[in-house]
Amino acid sequence: MARSAAPGGARRIAVLEDDASQARLVAHWIATQGHTCRVFHSGEAILSALLRDTYDLVVLDWRVPDLSGEEVLRALRQSAREHVPVLFTTGQNREEDVVHALRNGADDYLVKPLRRLEFLARVEALLRRAPGRARGAEPLLREGTFTIDPEGRTILRDGAQVELTQKEFQMALLLFRNVGRLLSRAYLLDTIWGVDTEVGTRTVDTHASQLRAKLGLRPEEGWRLSSVYQHGYRLERLTITPAAGKTPRGSAKE
Repeated sequence: MARSAAPGGARRIAVLEDDASQARLVAHWIATQGHTCRVFHSGEAILSALLRDTYDLVVLDWRVPDLSGEEVLRALRQSAREHVPVLFTTGQNREEDVVHALRNGADDYLVKPLRRLEFLARVEALLRRAPGRARGAEPLLREGTFTIDPEGRTILRDGAQVELTQKEFQMALLLFRNVGRLLSRAYLLDTIWGVDTEVGTRTVDTHASQLRAKLGLRPEEGWRLSSVYQHGYRLERLTITPAAGKTPRGSAKE
């Protein structure tokens, strides 16, 4: 059965770990918190995924085959992508190793063997820094003419409620919480439908099309929900310049 994540609750985490038993353990810990975990066993594999996909947190083991965790981190920080929190895990416990990792872009550092409660506490602390996520109680989210109620699961446009299905609302909430951020189709699938779902990416495209129509996410309305080829979707808020002789929506002529 597919696991459904509450909107704004589940996070998507990438883990680099070449030890199979350790990888299973870490993935299990993360899953118990309701998050989605993708495990990679080589530096090249996780770097390729990080540069094309969307994650809220990255956990990197220092010593792995091909590219090391440090090389992955350096390449990730040098890319044009947003700053994703990174937690380093390693058997190296010298002070200079810790300092070196932090100076090269790591956000936190844990020495193996990992302890479950400490690991999960560090993960949750870093997830609070992740872009585009809810910070504590968030009764209402206002974006332009939209008012989104995460608790009531309703969206008002110009004061009128827009009828959405549960999944449409979850996708809309995620997009509005991440305005300007590129979200991969895999990220949307995992976060909204769950990691074990058999739903395909065409479902994401269908829901995006429905949201454009129902919410009026079009340039003439001040919004653009764009599809990025072979990646995903980005919701952008636009500045409308009124044509000569026309009155901006919601304004009165002088």
